[in-house]
Amino acid sequence: MKYARLTKEQLESLKDEFINFLATQSITGDEWAKIKEKQPEVAEEEIDIFSDLVWEGALTQAKFLENISPKLLFLFSLGEAEMKLISLKILDESKDITTPKGYAWLQKNYMNDDVEFFTATKKYEDRNADIFKLIQQGAVITKGELYGFFEKILNA
Repeated sequence: MKYARLTKEQLESLKDEFINFLATQSITGDEWAKIKEKQPEVAEEEIDIFSDLVWEGALTQAKFLENISPKLLFLFSLGEAEMKLISLKILDESKDITTPKGYAWLQKNYMNDDVEFFTATKKYEDRNADIFKLIQQGAVITKGELYGFFEKILNA
């Protein structure tokens, strides 16, 4: 596997896509039931291949990532050849931006001395693998509204 196996919940939500995936390999519902029962290792392989296909599609289409922790906010813009990072560090030890109250504080005080901004650019070694590593570290794929908001502030 290149990425990670989808969870049971993820597979369930992609049930129709998985059926189509099996159909492209001429595997019917009855045949799939037999494979699961008599050749569980083959069934596992098929799930792994499907999982990698799903991840590959999602990672290829990803344009933005966010990773938030109590004192840090990492916002990534995912270009074709490189990723750009906008990072915020909260210096006020009493604030936790993962809580509604802390996030509301950040929305009002992002230009405060208790908030430091950092930016960086990094060329990919392998775009999808690099993005997947960030997801494994807690980042989530987003539409990029927060990145765009802070990018405008930094470029003003």
